[in-house]
Amino acid sequence: MTAETTRATAEKLAQLCRENRESEGLDTIYHADAISIEAMEGPGHSREYQGLDAIRGKHEWWDGAMEIHSANLEGPFMHGDDRFAMIFEFDATERESGKRFEMKEIGIYTVDDHGKIMREEFYYTM
Repeated sequence: MTAETTRATAEKLAQLCRENRESEGLDTIYHADAISIEAMEGPGHSREYQGLDAIRGKHEWWDGAMEIHSANLEGPFMHGDDRFAMIFEFDATERESGKRFEMKEIGIYTVDDHGKIMREEFYYTM
């Protein structure tokens, strides 16, 4: 594992997120056994997702449940040879309730020796 490998993965994920192509990232830079951990459980979603199919399901839930009015991304911010973080900001409306909200979230990612994301953890305010 090198810091350069992690940086390349981080920059690729940031680019895909900025272009609204996150699903492509799941196919190309995530490990098949990746784990995604949310800050807490909520209506319609759990806290932990194991494996790409579960993470894809989480993305499908978000896309179906939320209308995104605007999104912003800062980063990536590097940490050692195998980790990075990004800050996401959303202005969204929950489709079911019609409630509009602003959200700021930090994603912390761990990358394996082959440049694949093995773990992501999210911390957020609303």
